[in-house]
This record gives sequence, structure tokens and C-alpha cells, in this order.
Amino acid sequence: MKRILTILLAFLPLFAAAQMVQPTKWTATEIGDSVRLKATIEEGWHMTIIEFGDREFDEEYKDSFVLTVAKADLTPIRFNSCNDVMCTAPEVWSFESTDRSADRVQNTDQITNDGRSLWVIFLLGLLGGLLAIFTPCVWPIIPMTVSFFLKKGGGVRDAILYGLSIIILYVGLGLLVTVIFGASALNDLSTNAVVNIIFFLILVVFALSFFGLFEITLPDSWSTALDNKARQLGVESKKTKDRPSDSKPLSTLNDSGLSTLSVSGLFSIFLMAFTLVIVSFSCTGPIIGTLLVEAAGRSLIAPAMGMLGFAIALALPFTLFAMFPQWLKQAPKSGDWMTSFKVVLAFLELALSLKFLSVADMAYGWGILPRWLFIAIWIVCFLGIGIYLIWDIWSVSTPRKIIRAIVIIPSLAFAFYLVPGLRGAPVKAISAFAPPMSVSGREVFNDYDEGMAYARQTGKPVIIDFTGYGCVNCRKMEAFVLDNDSVKSRLQNYVFIELFVDHRLDTDNDGESEGTENSRLQREQFGSNAQPFFVQLDAKGNQVAEPIAFTTDPMEFIRWLKY
Repeated sequence: MKRILTILLAFLPLFAAAQMVQPTKWTATEIGDSVRLKATIEEGWHMTIIEFGDREFDEEYKDSFVLTVAKADLTPIRFNSCNDVMCTAPEVWSFESTDRSADRVQNTDQITNDGRSLWVIFLLGLLGGLLAIFTPCVWPIIPMTVSFFLKKGGGVRDAILYGLSIIILYVGLGLLVTVIFGASALNDLSTNAVVNIIFFLILVVFALSFFGLFEITLPDSWSTALDNKARQLGVESKKTKDRPSDSKPLSTLNDSGLSTLSVSGLFSIFLMAFTLVIVSFSCTGPIIGTLLVEAAGRSLIAPAMGMLGFAIALALPFTLFAMFPQWLKQAPKSGDWMTSFKVVLAFLELALSLKFLSVADMAYGWGILPRWLFIAIWIVCFLGIGIYLIWDIWSVSTPRKIIRAIVIIPSLAFAFYLVPGLRGAPVKAISAFAPPMSVSGREVFNDYDEGMAYARQTGKPVIIDFTGYGCVNCRKMEAFVLDNDSVKSRLQNYVFIELFVDHRLDTDNDGESEGTENSRLQREQFGSNAQPFFVQLDAKGNQVAEPIAFTTDPMEFIRWLKY
């Protein structure tokens, strides 16, 4: 008897393991009136759907299987799983409606890409802040800052508070814009033709101002009043520090006894930072606006991340000058170099303004800015930078000759690099800004129903590309991935459906723009509103792989393809 029990106990784990083999696991995500079903299949196994309503499935699925169906069409799924050794008994899985609000977030790949995008936005903010430092509205504030802190008698602590105040003001602006409008509304604004035309005109106006045609300034009363108030409070704060020791400050930063700061002193520093923001806004406004538009729609914190990068770069030199005011003696004075910088910045703003005009042009189908004309204007702008800086280079000092050469050489080189783009070359360096170029080697449909009908007729699988005219990452992915020869070769096996979510024309005459219809299709059927976003279907419309978002790696895209 003991021997029998021993044998049974020895084999019991095997029986238990056999009962626990479940290589295929199902999950469901509710998307409006539809449900996205996903089967995750363990490595080395494949899954076969035996029965699912009236649908026919005649292939084995590995890794994963995804299908979006209407809730009304949901029926239990009968399936089994096999490897090279065995098959499981047929199983039945049925959908149970629960609160799956957490499932409605983007997939892991999208979250990862959003994280990368946040860092890109942060770095763009840093670059914008560095450019803003040398603008004619910001540079003159440096001596004003030094004067304020010399009179105030502050030190390291006050300088750090000053820098933090600048950062808080700019990040607060980004958060305020996001809270008021929301990320989705900002995304709509970023692809709205009227908004893009406004940004185009703003950048052109500022470019003309930097060329010297006129000056843009805020009312003197604004900055003067703020400056005078900040100086007054700074002097009062200094007097407060010089009081007899038995006088008590209005408030303290901490109880450590290391230092104290009165309310008026703290307010004066914050007011000085606010003065900087107000006075500099006539030059930083276009940079900030462009940054917020580029950040729009990526995530709720993207505008704040962009403003954080901008504020850190802008606040750093002011913090250092407030901390070490004697550095002002080594700082270059405003003069001819500032004029040269303004002209260079004007050419750059003219070039960047075309991006916004291009978005509006493509969204409404005006056809006024084709790709070749866009590239031609960029060539003129960068040639203009080089020629302008060369023109009187012999009249400047040797150090400035070197600085100009550092700008002249890459400007002229970049202009010549763009020339082949006039004949259709990809010129990938400006892929994020220029209108998209047509990519050969794939059948392209711009209507979902037409593309799917053609797929059913030919039996070809489908790739849906949700894209946008104002989508910077879409242009990058087209240049670095879709235009890759290996990718183009694989895409010949597919029906390619390219759906622009910001197309403003009503092609169906049903009162709704084509872009609105495409955007709703992406949200309701596939649970995403970010672009670029690629979906892979078989000829019957069944999803055969998890969607993929932004990547610049052609091999990653090729590995994603199933056919």
C-alpha cells in the first residue's frame, strides 16, 4: 500500500502540470461599442481558433492574435493550442464585461515612445531657452539683473530663488495652457489650419522685425512699473537685513538659523523674475508658442516638460550672474554682434515658419507650397545666413571672424545638402519639417473602406497608417523607415491605407471632415489617438499583430510585419 502511495505521489506533480498547461491567455479591452480581444501565446506554441461565431480562421497564430469586434457580435471563442509535442484539449473563452478603464491607456510600446518624446520635447525646450538668451529682448536684462542683486545685497540663496522663480513661472505657463485646453484640444490646435497660419504669420512678423524693418516692444509702462517695484522691494529687503538683531523678520525659510528672508524680499525676487518673463516675452513668445504646439497631444505633461527645459536653459545664466555679479565685466556688450545674431535668427524663423504654412496647405489641399518650393526657400534662407556673415567679415575682429566661420561653413554646407531635394532626393535632415514625399513601391489608399474592399478582392493583408500633416514623427518615420528599400520591398505584399487625422476637407459631403472620421476610427476601433500609429490586418480585417507606434529603426518595423 505504501509503495502504491509513493508511486502515486511521484506522478502527482506530472498530473498537476498537465492540468495547468495554458499557453494561450486572453484579455479584452473595451473601446466604446467595440471590444479588442487579444490572445497572448507562449513561445514555442501556436493557437488555432476552432469556432468564433460565423467567422472563419484558417491559420495558426504564434506570439499573439488581436481582433477588434463589436460588442453585439461577441460570442464565446473555442480554440486550442499546440507545440511540436502535444496539443491542449479544445477550450472555450468568453468575454465578461467589467470595468476596464485602465485597459484604455496606450500599449507599452506607445508609453515607451511617449517617454522618449517627452525627453525630445525637454531637449527642444533647452535648445529654445539657449536661443532665447541671445535675443535682443533678453540680453539687456542681464545688467538689470546684476544691478538689482547688487543693490539688494543678496547672495547664493537669493540667486537660486531667482532662478527657481523663473522656472516656476515658465513651467506654470505650460501647465496652465494644458489645464485650460487639455492635451487633446492642444493636439487639435496643433493641426488646425487657422492656428498654423497664425503661427506662420507671427514668425514672419518677428523675422521682419529682426531684419530691422521695425521694433516689437511691450508697453514701457509694464516693464518699468514692474522693474521699479522689484527694485524698491529689493532695497527694502536689504534694509530689513541691516536692522538690529532684536528685530524679527516677517517670515523665515527654515528654522536652522542659517539665514532668513523677509516676505518683501522673497516677493521682490519673484517680481524680478516676473519682470524678466514680461520684458522678454516679445522675443521668447514665438519660441514658447512653437514649443507648446510641438508638445501638444503627446501627453498631459509634455507642454510642462518643454517649458521646464526652456526655463532651465534661460534661468541658468541669470542665476549665475545674480550669484556672481562681477561676471558682468566679462560679458560681451550689446553691439554689432547682436545685430548679426538678430539677422541669423530672422533667417531661421523664416525657414521654420514654413512648417506651419505647410501644415495648413496640406490640410486644406491648397497646393501653394509643394515640397520643391519648401526646400528651395530653405536653401535661400541658409545661403542668406552664409552670405550675410561673409559680407563684412573682414571688418570684424579675429575672434568674431572665427565665430562667424563656425556659423558660415555649416550654413552653406546645409544649403548645398538640400539642393538634391529639388529633384526628389529624400534630404532626411528636414523630414520632420518638409511636406511628405511620395514613397514608391506600395499601393496607397486614403479611404479606409476603399482600401479594405481592395484587400478583400485581392486577398492581400493590410497596413493602416494613421498619420497627420502636422505630425513631426510621422515625417521622420516616413523618411527613415517607410522609404527604406527593405521595408518598401516588404510593403509590396500589403494594401497600404494612409489615413490623415487632420485632413480638413469633407470628401464625402456628409458634414464631417475626412480627418475627423479617420481620427474617430483610430480611437474607437484601435484605442489610440497618437500618431504615427500602424495597424496590421489580414484580408478579412482581423488584426494580426499588436499596433506599432513611432520608430526610426527599419529592422524593428520589418520584424513587426507578418507577411
